[in-house]
Amino acid sequence: MSVSRPPLPPFTRDTALQKVRAAEDGWNSRDPARVALAYTEDSIWRNRAEFLQGRDAIVDFLTRKWLKEREYRLIKGLWAYADNRIAVRFAYEWQDETGGWHRSYGNENWEFASDGLMARRLASINDLAISEGDRLFRWPLGPRPQGHPELEDLGL
Repeated sequence: MSVSRPPLPPFTRDTALQKVRAAEDGWNSRDPARVALAYTEDSIWRNRAEFLQGRDAIVDFLTRKWLKEREYRLIKGLWAYADNRIAVRFAYEWQDETGGWHRSYGNENWEFASDGLMARRLASINDLAISEGDRLFRWPLGPRPQGHPELEDLGL
């Protein structure tokens, strides 16, 4: 049985924004199994210099990621959309095992299957060490609260 994940392509500005926020909320859950359900069974990823394919690989990757990147908080912003593709830019903050803080910046290109599941995710990411005082993402762990500033509002 096939499961769909609305909104479905082709995307409008409103449905692309919905897809971006749903992805952000999912990743902010830091639940690898939940996040993986947004991707096709054979989804293809490039994350930095790591290449993977399939939900099991996604779960393994995210499990490793969130063991390393503690106190993870993410904001995604729509950059562009067309038909079954969405481009986003994002920033997230996290703490390493020594207590040091980082902000990671990046861009993602997403391609969706007709059922609304993401079939391809290509991510380019750069990290910046920051001080605790430079942190901008201070909401409680979980989804970013409604009304919290967007990337542009934060000068990112």
